[in-house]
Amino acid sequence: MILTFSTGLLILAAHGQQTQGRVVYERTLKIHIDMEGMGEAPMRPMPSTHKDKWEVLFGNNQSLRRAVEDDTPEEMTEVSDGGMRMHMITPGENEITYHNFTTGQTVEQLEFAARNYIITDSIPHRNWKLTGETTTILNYPCQQAIAQVIGKRRMTSVENGEMKSQEVADTSRIIAWFTPAIPVPAGPEYQGELPGLILGLEVGDGGVIYQAIEVTAQADLAAVKAPSKGKKLSTREFEAERTKMLEAMQKDAKRRGAVLRIGG
Repeated sequence: MILTFSTGLLILAAHGQQTQGRVVYERTLKIHIDMEGMGEAPMRPMPSTHKDKWEVLFGNNQSLRRAVEDDTPEEMTEVSDGGMRMHMITPGENEITYHNFTTGQTVEQLEFAARNYIITDSIPHRNWKLTGETTTILNYPCQQAIAQVIGKRRMTSVENGEMKSQEVADTSRIIAWFTPAIPVPAGPEYQGELPGLILGLEVGDGGVIYQAIEVTAQADLAAVKAPSKGKKLSTREFEAERTKMLEAMQKDAKRRGAVLRIGG
C-alpha cells in the first residue's frame, strides 16, 4: 500500500485508543435503470435511492462486516399490462465479509441465485492519498483519503422486456473519511487499507455512500470469524460461475420477470 501522509498525522498516542468495537453504517445506493424497448407502458415510479444498514465488528486485528436485519418491505415495480415485474434485491443477512489484518486474508460469504459461496482472497492494496481535508463524524476527527479504482462493473438493462447483463469498463473514485483516533483498518469496504477506522465512504461519484451512525466500544468478538457455509471458490472461479448463471437467468427473464440486484 502506498500512502501519502504528513509525518505528524501518524504520530498517535498508543494508550487509551479504542481497538475493538462495533460500527453501524447507513448505506445509500443510487438506482439507475435503463428501460429501453418498454414502449409507453405505464410503470409505477422507481425510487432513485435505496437505504439499508450494515454493521462492522472489529477486534483482535480482525473485522466482520454483515447486514443489519431490516423490516422494510421489499421494493418492487411492475408494468401494468402484466408483462414484467422487477424486484430490487440488496445483499441480505447471509452475506458476510471477514478480514484478518495479520495474515492479509479476506473471506467473503456471498448469496447468489439462492446459493451460498465462500470466496477467499488476499486484501488488495491501492494507492491512497491524503487530501488534507478534515471533518468530524460522531465526534471523531476524520481525515480524507482518496483512491482510484480501474476495473469492471456489471450493467443490467431491459430491452423489449428482456433483462440483459454485461460487464463494462469502470473507473471509480473512492473518497474515504477515516479516524486515526481508532487505529484499526476496518470499515464498510476497503478494509485493511487505511490506518484508521473508516466512518464515511463514497464510491463512484456518490453511487454508493456509507455513513457511520453509531460507534460503540463493545462488540461480540466471538462472532468475528471467517464464514464457512457455502461452496468454496476463488474470486476468479466465482466470477466465471456467476457469469454462466446470469446468462441462464437472462434467457428466463422474460417469462418469469426481471430481477435487478443493486449493490451486489
